Amino acid sequence: MSVVPADVLPGSALAVEEPAAGAAELGPRARLWPSLAAVYRAQLSRARVARIPLLFVATFQSIGIMILMRGVVDDAAEAQAVVAGSSVLVVAFVALNLLAQYFGQLRASGGLDHYATLPVPPAAVVLGAAGAYASFTVPGTVVTAVFGCVLFGLPLAHLWILMAVIPLAGAALAGLGAALGLLAPRPELATLLGQLGMSAALLLGVLPADRMPEAVRFARDLLPSTYGVEAFARTFGADPDWAFVLGDLAVCGGVGVFSLAVATWAYRRAAVR
Repeated sequence: MSVVPADVLPGSALAVEEPAAGAAELGPRARLWPSLAAVYRAQLSRARVARIPLLFVATFQSIGIMILMRGVVDDAAEAQAVVAGSSVLVVAFVALNLLAQYFGQLRASGGLDHYATLPVPPAAVVLGAAGAYASFTVPGTVVTAVFGCVLFGLPLAHLWILMAVIPLAGAALAGLGAALGLLAPRPELATLLGQLGMSAALLLGVLPADRMPEAVRFARDLLPSTYGVEAFARTFGADPDWAFVLGDLAVCGGVGVFSLAVATWAYRRAAVR
């Protein structure tokens, strides 16, 4: 004779009620900041192998430009523009050029499907990748700025402003690079757009603005990194106008928020295709 527990009998008062169909509880929705931190750590670990050659190329390029410009500039204002532009160029090389290539290849290879299956917000994917790539620019930017100040005889007292210039200019350029990579129909076009963007940052950011035609100056004002360059260059003076410095940084930060929002929209658009 088999013994059946009383709590499983249909007529028993101890019988357990079956859950109603469709009443299963879903897991909590992934929050932005924990997801952002996870994506950032994953991207940082993945790109760690290429960090040394990446930093070397970006830094060597900017230092070489400053050495070439050493015999061209005439006054302190031009020297300030060259040093500030060359320092921000390190950020543009990584955050704009390489990030455009990364997202272009990710879209072409179907890598966006992997991120689409993860329970992370789209903004966390874009911000995490952008932050990881921008983090590689910190040592190279600092080395370039110190070398440029020594080369042109500029003061080193206000180099701490790079703590604000690097993340704000990096956010603006990284958002632009991610948007170019995600919106480009082919990875080759994403690479081309990234190279053109970095060339624009080189020509419009490093060369002194006083020597540019009016039309070129207007194009320079449209480049997100310009305001980071201007904020950094203003700090080389004997008595910097901090109101203008903060204004340039505010514009750079506003452009960064807008460009990252566009990149997030481009990610959603590319992920559902």
